[in-house]
This record gives sequence, C-alpha cells and structure tokens, in this order.
Amino acid sequence: MAKIKITQIKSRINAPKVQKLTLDALGIKKMHHSVIKEDTPSVMGMVKRVHHLVEVTKL
Repeated sequence: MAKIKITQIKSRINAPKVQKLTLDALGIKKMHHSVIKEDTPSVMGMVKRVHHLVEVTKL
C-alpha cells in the first residue's frame, strides 16, 4: 500500500469535538505535527472529515 504524510496546518481550538477526536485517532497531537499512515479507505475517510485542518502528501 501507498503511504501518506498527514500534517496539521490549522488550529483545532474552534473545531467541533468530533473533529478533535478524529485528529486524535490519526495520532496528530499539535500544530505542524506529522504522521505517516497507510493509504487505506478508513484513514482517507478520517482525513476527509478534517481536510480543512490538515495537509496530505503522498510518499
């Protein structure tokens, strides 16, 4: 499977609780923190939910 790099680029302060929990599930803890994940449908679904807070790069 392909890998993707997910980086938080906007603050989670005013985000709804569901989006904060999604960021936690992805493993993103704070601004400009990045994680490497497999490009699976479940991960892409989580990214779609918080697409306005993160930046996705294919590796």
